[in-house]
Amino acid sequence: MASESLKPLIKWAGGKRQLLSELEVLMPDKFNMYFEPFIGGGALFLHVAPEDAVINDFNPLLTKMYQVVKKNKEELIRQLAIYQEKNSKDYYLDVRLMDRDGRTDLMSDVELVARFMYLNKTGFNGLWRVNKKGQNNVPFANYKNPKILNSEIIDKVSMYLNNTNIKILNGDYKKAIETAKMGDFVYFDPPYAPINMTSSFTSYTESDFGLIEQTQLRDTFKELTKKNVKVMLSNSDVPLIHDLYDDLEYARIHVVKASRFINSKSSGRGKINELVITNY
Repeated sequence: MASESLKPLIKWAGGKRQLLSELEVLMPDKFNMYFEPFIGGGALFLHVAPEDAVINDFNPLLTKMYQVVKKNKEELIRQLAIYQEKNSKDYYLDVRLMDRDGRTDLMSDVELVARFMYLNKTGFNGLWRVNKKGQNNVPFANYKNPKILNSEIIDKVSMYLNNTNIKILNGDYKKAIETAKMGDFVYFDPPYAPINMTSSFTSYTESDFGLIEQTQLRDTFKELTKKNVKVMLSNSDVPLIHDLYDDLEYARIHVVKASRFINSKSSGRGKINELVITNY
């Protein structure tokens, strides 16, 4: 049942808040279990607010965030209040440095999640990007009054997670959907195929999501279809994705318009086409 009161806890590159109305129309009218193996900011998941779901992400900080919001919201709110009070460019750069000088090795899950949320809310365009060593390298955004702590959203999401049957996983998306069966619904929102060779923003974790991974995801789409699982998948409107899905007779390819904010040049921002692919 759709919820207007549940909002994402963080900003997220490629987040789906702007496309909720289009995605809702394209979703199946009825389904049993809800699966979202690339949960990210969880805009659609929180909007739909299913009673029974499996959510997953390869980024351990993301899944820790949902677990901490569920189990330790009060401590998280206290930590974020400190970040809200101390925020400045110098403070941001020092907090970012914590994964280079060993301080994060000594942190609790709540402290790690608070740091993650702080850097997300105050870094450039809400981008979470790490290098090959897993170290955050996003520049400070210099927002005037960033909303680092939103206790109302944390309270509502915590209550939702504690009053429903939501399984929170961290790992490979294929494992997250192993139990999907006929009548269930899977929404894939993977790292997108880049529009060009310089526009890849897939480094949310240390892993890459290239041609091999996009092809494997297509194969998973096919396997789930054979099991009569309803699948919806988002990706960029590029030849690679058309090549992978155009020949599947049961794949319906829908084009939607999305705003693109993450680009170093203003001319590269604006409305672009994205694909939503369904098997029903």
